[in-house]
Amino acid sequence: MAKIETKNIRNVALLGHGGCGKTTLAEAMLYMAGETDRLGTVAAGNTVCDYDPEEIARKFSISAAVAPLMWKDIKINVIDTPGYLDFNGEVLQALRVADSAVIVVDGKAGIEVGTELAWDAAEQAGLPRAFFINKFDDNEARFGRVLDALHDTFGKNVCPLTIPMVRNGEVVGAIDLIDQSSHVFDANGRHSVELIPEESKEAAEKYRDMLMEAVASTNEDLMMKYFEGEEITPMEAINAVHEGIIHGEIVPVFCGAATKLWGVWTMLDRITESFPRHTAKKNEILADGSELEIVPEGEPSLFVFKTVADPFVGKMSFFKVMSGTVKRDLNMRNNTTGDTEKLAHIYVMKGKKQTEVEELACGDIGMVAKLAGTNTNDTLTWNKELHYRGIVFPTPYLAKAMVPVSKGDEGKISQSIAKMVEEDYTLRFENDAETKQLLIYGLGEMHLAVLAAHLKSRFGLNVQFGEPRIAYREKITKSVDVEGKHKKQNGGSGQYGHVKIRFSPGEAEGLTFTVSVVGGTVPKNFYPAVEKGLQEAMEKGAAGFPMTHLAADLYDGSYHAVDSDEISFKTAASLAYKKCLELAAPVILEPVGDLRITVPESLVGDVMGDLNKRRGSVMGMEAAGRKGYTVVQAVAPKAELLDYPTVLRAMTQGRGSFEFKVTGYDVVPANIAAKIKEEYR
Repeated sequence: MAKIETKNIRNVALLGHGGCGKTTLAEAMLYMAGETDRLGTVAAGNTVCDYDPEEIARKFSISAAVAPLMWKDIKINVIDTPGYLDFNGEVLQALRVADSAVIVVDGKAGIEVGTELAWDAAEQAGLPRAFFINKFDDNEARFGRVLDALHDTFGKNVCPLTIPMVRNGEVVGAIDLIDQSSHVFDANGRHSVELIPEESKEAAEKYRDMLMEAVASTNEDLMMKYFEGEEITPMEAINAVHEGIIHGEIVPVFCGAATKLWGVWTMLDRITESFPRHTAKKNEILADGSELEIVPEGEPSLFVFKTVADPFVGKMSFFKVMSGTVKRDLNMRNNTTGDTEKLAHIYVMKGKKQTEVEELACGDIGMVAKLAGTNTNDTLTWNKELHYRGIVFPTPYLAKAMVPVSKGDEGKISQSIAKMVEEDYTLRFENDAETKQLLIYGLGEMHLAVLAAHLKSRFGLNVQFGEPRIAYREKITKSVDVEGKHKKQNGGSGQYGHVKIRFSPGEAEGLTFTVSVVGGTVPKNFYPAVEKGLQEAMEKGAAGFPMTHLAADLYDGSYHAVDSDEISFKTAASLAYKKCLELAAPVILEPVGDLRITVPESLVGDVMGDLNKRRGSVMGMEAAGRKGYTVVQAVAPKAELLDYPTVLRAMTQGRGSFEFKVTGYDVVPANIAAKIKEEYR
């Protein structure tokens, strides 16, 4: 494959709500460009971008897939992304290396939550945006209604480039408003360009005027021509749209029916003519927030945006060439680890298909296998100071306890999960020593279900999920003086230990041990044994949870010159501790933390009402960084938030998000403590 120059590369991410047709649109683009010899469908499980067995079985995208195509000598790297929130990390990976985003909208459903979230994500990534109104062949699809909604929701910069073509009352193709031509496809995908039918002329004139007004606003000369009634030529319009897209002055709207190839031809034309290349933004953002000029012919550097743990190929590192030209057999320095990596083979990926290439130019996307020390967010270059801005992944909060189905698989879990966590930065694995559970954290139920399926298919590991246990603790609430005496005599040498200890609530976490013995009633050499006996006994309180914040003062006792030893005094201390539990009114403590919930302003009341049911306390509110959103600040117990990722998503239709961090422990109310004791008994 010949090297494609930077100016001839377009990286386009497809975003949108689940089920809007992103994968189908990618498939249509590939077929139209001659990259495939048949038009695959999601239902048949034979699309280029949904190739994972789980994607085929579930009929939706799970991971971001790269699918390059050539259109009029321009290489378009299409990046198909999942629409479900559980796989948002994949969307963020795509946005990091894309140079523009096409947000696909269901022509029947109109604007959905995923549409809004896609817009916000692309806006935060600083990417130019466009819309593709899909499925306009559906009888219930209404292009005008959806376009008006896009205009009202996302601003006056939204304007159409193509509209449906109607003949005899039926939609049969798409009209290109720039060159005023109609594109019609038959059932076999054959394409023809026709004149605009009479019944579509009124709509074409209306929407073309909207487009020309937007085009004129990008340039003073065009503004003069527009107001003086002069015709803006197609080439002037194309150039104006190009500048308008780059600077956010125009958000073009395409329409079509991906399953029938309608509207795809025109969109491909406009992508090649008007969408930005890698160098359009001039500078690349670095890890420290500074900017660096993009130099296509400079020193080669690349950014790894995605990692796949393939059981057959090995570790696959997907990268974008950020500057210079990357060639096979090139040695590059990983600036995260400081190690040198050799790019023995470079590939371009089309779904799962690998094609080896000799080199890739600045702005292109490729894959290299078996870089053992390289991971997502790493920068490879020879400039030791260069670190490109990494992807900030959402923190996973939905926790499940993971148990292998087969007892012999315990040893395989850590190794297998380590590879999956290396691939997916929205997973987190923890071996909780306090609750004796293996915990896996994800973004949602579906996320973890797919993880379990991958563990089985890739590593032969069957796991089951259960509810995580809360790491409760206990503390005493009264000061008590107790006595512990251990005496054992069965003939021969015996055992004798006797202590008197004053227990009280401690200031510091753990055990605060002091000695105020007078007169040597307990020899000094037994003090450590008493302390150790208490520490070991504190592993379990009255309800079975670890004891904390305990102060113990050894103030008296007795010993036997022959029978006393360290074991005897450890045992005596343990007996004293047990009496303390009976008298000092111990209570159960639960982990609590700071909770920050970001939700639309209209849903703040619902969120606060739900927090009250979860024993949460609202501490305040503040404006969020996103328009129309509010941050609710609260304190809440961890035990009440185990299902919160799922509940908040349902309550806000996916618009809400939260952050939670355990900051300490608080006393569990008596009625709930009784239930906890019963459950853990």
